[in-house]
Parts: sequence; structure tokens; C-alpha cells
Amino acid sequence: MAALFAVVNPFGNVPVFLALTEGAGPADRLLVARRASLVALGAGMVFAVAGPFLLAFFGITLAAFRVAGGIILFGIAASLLHAQGSPLHTPRAEEHDPGAPRPWPDIAVAPLAVPILAGPGTLATLLVLGQGASDGPLPALAAVLLAFLAVMAATYAILVNAERVGNRLSRSSLNLITRMMGLLLAVIAVQMAAAGLLRLFPAWGRA
Repeated sequence: MAALFAVVNPFGNVPVFLALTEGAGPADRLLVARRASLVALGAGMVFAVAGPFLLAFFGITLAAFRVAGGIILFGIAASLLHAQGSPLHTPRAEEHDPGAPRPWPDIAVAPLAVPILAGPGTLATLLVLGQGASDGPLPALAAVLLAFLAVMAATYAILVNAERVGNRLSRSSLNLITRMMGLLLAVIAVQMAAAGLLRLFPAWGRA
């Protein structure tokens, strides 16, 4: 659960949420937070369940996906350690145009739900954790889905109270939380990539 909370990083996304919903009323912000959380939850759960079939279809091993996922997570962690948004989670300029009209339901889906809340790092973490436990894929998948549900519930609660959180936490406090999440995510990324490399090159583990 810690890995999922770190990669979703709801506290670090509070400024992004406030910027994307600038000019929105309380009802619109509530709508955006609810829809974004539900869409991100649905996207993550679908990928966690269907991901193994996609890997099998394309002939990709879980070990290779672990290495790729670890690299992606480490890139995100490096950005978080510098208290910066990852390019994988940051909306493009055309998605955040202050002069453009704001269709709040659309903003909730993209870029807020995907790729900010349920980006490549989140999806990779869900798939690897759901398939990599020693007690079998089904119990692991059920545990990961429940953990992701809890993380998204917490994310929804934080986004609903984003203005209050933003007012109570200074920028330096948010940066500190972001850096702590980045450090945790970097360790998880190294472990994920190392586990994949040991599966791909078993001789390394005997060296």
C-alpha cells in the first residue's frame, strides 16, 4: 500500500488539482475529485486484472516488466526528490490553458485521472505487485486491489479538501512530503528492477 500511495502521491498533487480547477466552484471541484478518483480507480483495476493477459499476448515476461516498471518508477522518484512534478504526471501546456474553457468532467478524466493519478508508474506498480507475490497471483491481486481502493479513497478525501490542505500546508511542507514520497519510491523502484534482473539473469544471484 505504501508503494501505491507514494506513486499516486495525493498530497503532492494538491497544487496540480487546484491549478486545474482554478475558477471552479465547490460543487464543480467535488465533481472533478469524485470523477477523477473513480476513473483512476477503474483504470488501475482494469489494468491490474487484464495486464497479465496483455503481457502474454505480446510475449513480455513479468521479469522484463519489473525492470521496465522499476526504471519508470525511478524516473518519477527522481523528479519527486527534487520536489518537481514528473513529466509522466504533469499535464501538457495545451491541457492546462488558463484561457481555455473548462469542461470539468473532461478535466477529471484527462489529465487528472490519467495520467496524473493513474499514470504509467501506478499501472506498473499494480501489475507487478498483483502478480509477484509468493502466495500466488489471485490472493496477491485481491490484496493489491483492496490496497488501491484504500489509496484512491484517501486520494479522494485529500482532493475534496485540497483547498483546505493547500492553505494549511506551506509550500515547503508539501515539498518535504513530496521528497519523502520520492525517497520511498526510489527504494521501491530499485527493489522492483533488481527482482526483475535476478529473474532474467539468475547467475547474478549466485555471484
